[in-house]
Amino acid sequence: MTASGTGDPAGPHRIAVIGGGPGGLYAAALLKRLGPEREITLWERNAPDDTFGFGVVLSDETLGGIEHADPTVHRALQKEFVRWDDIDIVHRGHTQTSGGHGFAALGRRRLLEILHERCASLGVRLRFRTEAPPAAELAASHDLVIAADGVHSATREAHAGSFGPRVSDHRCRYIWLAADFALDAFRFETAETAYGVMQLHGYPFSPDASTVIVEMREEVWRAAGFDTCGTAESIRHCATVFAGALGGRPLRSNNSSWLTFSTVVNAHWSHGNTVLIGDAAHTAHFSIGSGTKLAVEDALALAACIEEQPGLPEALAAYESERRPVVESTQRAASASLRWFEELSTYVDQPPRQFAFNLLTRSRRVTHDNLRLRDSSFTAAVEEEFGCPPGTPPMFTPLRLRGLELRNRVVVSPMDMYSATDGVPGDFHLVHLGARALGGAGLVMTEMVCVSPEGRITPGCTGLYTGQQAAAWRRITDFVHTGSPGTAIGVQLGHSGRKGSTKLMWDGIDQPLDAGNWPLAAASPIPYAPGTSQVPQALDQAGLDTVRGQFADAARRADACGFDLLELHCAHGYLLSGFLSPLTNRRTDRYGGSLENRLRFPLEVFDTVRELWPDDRPMTVRISATDWAEGGTTAEDAVGIARAFVAHGADAIDVSTGQVVPGERPEFGRSYQTPYADRIRNTLCVPVIAVGAISSWDDVNSLLLAGRADLCALARPHLYDPHWTLHAAADQEYAGPGAPWPLPYRAGSRTPPGGRTDAPKPRLTLG
Repeated sequence: MTASGTGDPAGPHRIAVIGGGPGGLYAAALLKRLGPEREITLWERNAPDDTFGFGVVLSDETLGGIEHADPTVHRALQKEFVRWDDIDIVHRGHTQTSGGHGFAALGRRRLLEILHERCASLGVRLRFRTEAPPAAELAASHDLVIAADGVHSATREAHAGSFGPRVSDHRCRYIWLAADFALDAFRFETAETAYGVMQLHGYPFSPDASTVIVEMREEVWRAAGFDTCGTAESIRHCATVFAGALGGRPLRSNNSSWLTFSTVVNAHWSHGNTVLIGDAAHTAHFSIGSGTKLAVEDALALAACIEEQPGLPEALAAYESERRPVVESTQRAASASLRWFEELSTYVDQPPRQFAFNLLTRSRRVTHDNLRLRDSSFTAAVEEEFGCPPGTPPMFTPLRLRGLELRNRVVVSPMDMYSATDGVPGDFHLVHLGARALGGAGLVMTEMVCVSPEGRITPGCTGLYTGQQAAAWRRITDFVHTGSPGTAIGVQLGHSGRKGSTKLMWDGIDQPLDAGNWPLAAASPIPYAPGTSQVPQALDQAGLDTVRGQFADAARRADACGFDLLELHCAHGYLLSGFLSPLTNRRTDRYGGSLENRLRFPLEVFDTVRELWPDDRPMTVRISATDWAEGGTTAEDAVGIARAFVAHGADAIDVSTGQVVPGERPEFGRSYQTPYADRIRNTLCVPVIAVGAISSWDDVNSLLLAGRADLCALARPHLYDPHWTLHAAADQEYAGPGAPWPLPYRAGSRTPPGGRTDAPKPRLTLG
């Protein structure tokens, strides 16, 4: 046996492949083609012509990789592909068509035949109808073991301690079927039945056949009786529900059954000389494309790394390093798409074009700008339905909340600056907030302004509990209103609760002060960081009354300061948030226990402030829609919390997440918090402010046009660029009333020219 790990430049000689799906077959073919002397054996427990599912979709990018790596396979695939550009979205009798998408598909059986033929021609030993020996046994007799044994990988489970798998099941049931005719386009169709919403995903994979996937929530599946009927009856029922899409034709099965999608994630993809590829290593929901695509790309990367690296350990490390970021990005997009379909019932009342746009952009991979390039007429129709004035991007469409009209949908998110003295905002705050106001945002929010000295997070936090503080804030609001007419400025009122009396962020975030600590109060006597943080005192009725009075006094001062909007901070583990979360509220009185009780004190504070705040000025509430921790606030709780505040007069819900407990596990990623805003908005039909890693104007336009948010709050982008909104307008060649440049800055409203790069090139040849 020749071990690649010894540094042999020939790489692994004896290779075992477990699983005869596209990923395993293609890996075997590539490695044999690159090393004809290799002994490669592939085990597949099914017969050569056994296959599950029908069509597979491959992208042009994947096909380009195949063409470069193995032109023979590429030529064979090219002869088989069915290609199309359009996506049809059918909902409530309306068909919206969007073009320019570019898909290529072929039958899974034909794909396997092509790969079987290629492996056989190269000399790969294909052992069908044969269970592979255990991976550990193969690893002892081979240089490399490639586990391509699917979502239920026995290899992964046998070595779970090394791979660290995490498998998550989801809330929908689906069945993979086929129809004996070619659909005209990729088709999404909804059916609102007596049992609930069902959906169809369909696409052609040959001139006379289409894949048809029917999916629905588990409770809909049970209510419709699919849990008790046989496969044949299920198929007939699906064909009846979607008879319009099928033209009355039947559906057929291929060992089809109702499934629950499982997301597979592994901490490590290799163990010794055994490596996972395809569904054994990772899965991505079928609604964003084919798992076959990922498996084939895995095979390409693995083969390339084995050729490029000096030994097997280096090759397997390079393979995972190269593929993991790509896969994780795909899985984030797939997760967003999967959740969109799980929550489909919340979108069915959207206008037809907005519904279609929402579906097309659900994964965040297709955006407003991207879709405009693909199909400008469709996107223009969606913009018109949304209410965009001619030539106006969605983000520059005005929004009215009570008597306040915001000229655009961009919010400078509240950001603690920790730069006040005795709670008084100074020149830093004037410049900080004034610069962002000059930068074009429709609404500029203060940091959390504390309602009492003991309600501060740090000694550097601002307040509104003295006349001196109020006078300093008035100076800032006056500058915003006179220096940037049309810009609104809002104040966020809050109390730190158990997260107070800590150092400035850059001196030690959430760490208690070395000296001068003040006593803390909270819903329950639970320290934020056990063993480190101070234990707060649980507020009794007198304490609750005192805090409520402090919010009232701060609201009166905020009114006198001339703020245009007031936000109540009920998020991030601060005092009012601490009452809402079951992880931080362990009270046994009427302020603890059920969600209704946990809401009681925050609502009392809200009612007090709303009564004092001018009726024509809006109030918003910031909430943490999930604690990202077991036993904490759930997405369902968040809807209930939002519903309660709206019933009490909140004009919009500012939907953030987390920062409630130190052991949280957020699912970070682009726009990762927006699904929570989306759910609240489309469940309750209330305006929401979306936050959380929204960093591009394209994201803002996409979220607004899809109906997932009414305003978008950005923090870090405004730290990087105080004129972010004006620059977004310039980038989109927009110069309308939604983003006017301040007169002194107007000369800078165009991008300055860079160094010259368009000079004529020297002639180097004749002809």
